[in-house]
Amino acid sequence: MTELDYAAAGELLDRYARIRCAWDGDAWVDLFTPDAASHPDPFGPPLVGHIDLRRNLLEASEFEEQVELTFERHWVVPPSILAVWHASYVHRHSRARVRLAGFVTLDIVDDGRIRKARFWYNRRESPAE
Repeated sequence: MTELDYAAAGELLDRYARIRCAWDGDAWVDLFTPDAASHPDPFGPPLVGHIDLRRNLLEASEFEEQVELTFERHWVVPPSILAVWHASYVHRHSRARVRLAGFVTLDIVDDGRIRKARFWYNRRESPAE
């Protein structure tokens, strides 16, 4: 990727969602630079590097199923992508439906990988039916 534009950002977000829902650890870390930092919680410590990112995905796979992730709208302010998203999954153990809605900023490097991700979201859990 030589230029971050609206179409390229949309393609990256589509890949991100598809890979995240498929639990593909190799493809997942390929989305990020080796020293990438992801801030899933704005008040918590970041995940740093491919090992942390892969471990986090593996941990999520232990309790999430029927995962859906959609980026509703995005904006590009090079070198960043800003996006509104929503997601849901069924908790494997409690069978509760978990819904999330939020906003993410992704800082992108010249080769199209993510260098930094910052998430803000609301979470709602519905009891199992």
